[in-house]
Amino acid sequence: MDIQPKVVADYACHCGENPLWQPDEKRLYWTDIPTGRLFWYDPATGEHTCFYEDRQVGGFTFQEDGALLLFRDKGNVVVWRDGGVAKTVIEELPEEVETRFNDACADPLGGVYCGTMPTPQRKGRLYHLHTDGSIDLLLEDIGCSNGMGYSPDLKTFYYTDSTVKKIYHFGLDPETAAITNQRVFVDTTDVHEGVPDGMTTSAAGEVYSATWGASAVVRYGLDGVEIERYALPVPNITSLCFATLSDGRHTAYATTAMGQKKEELGPEAGATFELPLDIPGGPEFRSRVGMG
Repeated sequence: MDIQPKVVADYACHCGENPLWQPDEKRLYWTDIPTGRLFWYDPATGEHTCFYEDRQVGGFTFQEDGALLLFRDKGNVVVWRDGGVAKTVIEELPEEVETRFNDACADPLGGVYCGTMPTPQRKGRLYHLHTDGSIDLLLEDIGCSNGMGYSPDLKTFYYTDSTVKKIYHFGLDPETAAITNQRVFVDTTDVHEGVPDGMTTSAAGEVYSATWGASAVVRYGLDGVEIERYALPVPNITSLCFATLSDGRHTAYATTAMGQKKEELGPEAGATFELPLDIPGGPEFRSRVGMG
């Protein structure tokens, strides 16, 4: 489908990621992982800014009280409020001091699923951070922990391993946030171009997956079969989210990467795009970690 994507901000992100819509502020937030920057964009005014320059943020969530929960390098997790660290939830994880978090997704109970990148000694992992700050290891041997999301009935949790080019689905218990019965939802190993990266779901339960290396967002049906692709003018699409604007319209936003190679990959590489998809988004939650 030809959707005419539009650049809303271009900070030449090396790896723009984790776009997340803040429904109270009606703003889009996202991170540029390698450069340690966070941004917001206000579609009502067109204003955007870089508001954080510090340690690498591989993923973040919105806390129920309006703060940001940042998942950073070395397994560090902090509450960020009013321009600074308000609380340290985890100083570091001994198993992750050589790497960083990559993507995070708040669960229905206020905890967070959070993945890490591989180290020279082992592959990546998926953790579950509870509201009391304790953390459990859920999965090991992950090539590149990536996009996550939920079915509208909250019975299914989706999780992406980009290295093996697969999106998995699990049974989800919304009462405990436990995930079980891992199965393959989408397998793109036979697709020569691109790998699945970040993802989100729609209110209809379909999965929308950003593809690194294929210049597209791919829409999958409830059975995991590709329905259509939405083309973007840059190769490396990293993630996307849906948004409901102040006038009630629905749209979507996508982050991209490799802004340091614009001469090679095009002038809009690393920019953040609006995708005018008139589609309501699926379930999104806020974290309540460390809030008592």
